[in-house]
Amino acid sequence: MTEPFKNLFNISVIGNMAEHFQRHWQDFDQQGFIDAASYQLETLELKARSQQITAAMSRYLPDNFEQAGHILLASLAPESKEAAPELQQEVSIGSNGISGWAVMPIGDYVGLHGLAHHDLSMSLLNAMTRRFTSEFSIRFFLLASPEETLNALKSWLKDDNKHVRRLISEGTRPRLPWAMQLPSFIQDPAPVIELLEALKDDQEEYVRRSVANNLNDIAKDHPDLVADIAEKWMQDADANRQKLIRHACRTLLKQGNRKALDVFGYAQSKLDNIKLEIHDEQVRLNNHLEFSLLFESTSKEDQTLMIDYVIHHQKKNGKTTPKVFKWKKATLAAGKQVSMSKKHPFKTITTRVYYAGLHEVEILVNGQSIAKSGFFLSTN
Repeated sequence: MTEPFKNLFNISVIGNMAEHFQRHWQDFDQQGFIDAASYQLETLELKARSQQITAAMSRYLPDNFEQAGHILLASLAPESKEAAPELQQEVSIGSNGISGWAVMPIGDYVGLHGLAHHDLSMSLLNAMTRRFTSEFSIRFFLLASPEETLNALKSWLKDDNKHVRRLISEGTRPRLPWAMQLPSFIQDPAPVIELLEALKDDQEEYVRRSVANNLNDIAKDHPDLVADIAEKWMQDADANRQKLIRHACRTLLKQGNRKALDVFGYAQSKLDNIKLEIHDEQVRLNNHLEFSLLFESTSKEDQTLMIDYVIHHQKKNGKTTPKVFKWKKATLAAGKQVSMSKKHPFKTITTRVYYAGLHEVEILVNGQSIAKSGFFLSTN
């Protein structure tokens, strides 16, 4: 059985953190820290465990942030150029210092206590992101002193370490999951876009994918702006940048944004004799919805098609909410016919509650709705 994610923070990790802190500050109360950081740990989820460790650090590290900051810096493991501090990796604390997920509560400590010590805090976050990530912690400073923090990020654009460069794009995402939102960047993303412009052709896909995710965040509030950026960046774009732009526009393409569709050559389709067939209009939970689609081209030229389908899920209040699923990309020759079929699973999952009742499946071609049909989902 897979170990629960929350167990990334456990008694052993807390004890090892305490050993490193005490090694670099002899007056550190190791046992007091361990007791506070591990209090009723088994009842807490991942984020709450991290917050409790941060609170214990606040209690037992020196009140003088400069002193505490130097203890933290000394407690970090030596930098590894090959380390990949992605959120899937395990906590890593060895005899040589702290890295991996154990850096998360340390970063929050810097965010909570280091606002009045900007230069030292930036040095700490730069060091920490090389060993895990500071994408959550940097947001304390972007909220409190955005101009000063943006200047620090700009100075890192040419850093040799890919994790530092990724921090610039990941840390400024307006709607980064798990993290505090950045309302000023949600309202006006111009300062962020300036950074992304400088990183769009980074040599590392790890960085370019973060740039794409940031643009996708921005697209949720400024769809036309991101479509304009996609059009601009697509000019003379190599394969890497084209991949970035497509990933950045994934939400816009699902939403059928006309300009984004045009950027990728998805013109309004010319189709006729469209037939959507539901194989079984009664679908039971933990079974499949099966449907087939038939259409033919009325164009005298080949058409590039992006075919998606939407499931309109029944909600508790009787209304439905749409969820777009990718299906197929195809080139349809002039005057030709296409026939295709799909099985869509209705499996019990933790992220969705299914309700019995009338649902609908809708077909989108290049962002246009071309067919819709209903079916009944039974949860018994």
